Amino acid sequence: QNQGKEMVVRRVTYRRKNTYRTAGNKTKVVKTPGGKLTVQYRTKHSFGPHCADTGVPLNGIPHLRPCQFKLISKNKRTVARPYGGMLSYPAVRSRIVRAFLVEELKVIKAMMAKGKEQKKKSKPKKKATASKKKESKAKKQIESQIMPAISIILTSFKKKKKK
Repeated sequence: QNQGKEMVVRRVTYRRKNTYRTAGNKTKVVKTPGGKLTVQYRTKHSFGPHCADTGVPLNGIPHLRPCQFKLISKNKRTVARPYGGMLSYPAVRSRIVRAFLVEELKVIKAMMAKGKEQKKKSKPKKKATASKKKESKAKKQIESQIMPAISIILTSFKKKKKK
């Protein structure tokens, strides 16, 4: 029945002290030119560094095991930009844009608060109905400019929290 498919049991002895079948003790059976079966030890597969925010592999950094990674020079371990060996370019860019928008929002809020204080100090007379209309138009224009920036900031923070 099993004429051509006989299983040959390849029994070999380990060359190192560890005799258990663990992740770090992977072997490959090799036949030497003398016909003897010996064991070659395999190295562990390296996944390489990934972005802390997005999880994508980082470009420009070699995929090495930690002991080998320590031995290479520092300029090969990182990329020349802020958060070089930790974050990918899109992640760094989004952080910079988010920080800029947050600062802009603070400035706009301060301007709005300053405007409200000035209105309280100099109360206009009741005759000035036209000036109220102008103020409301100006307020609407400012809000129309602020709202897109606020919505962008809020969506980016929501996305960050979901991760």
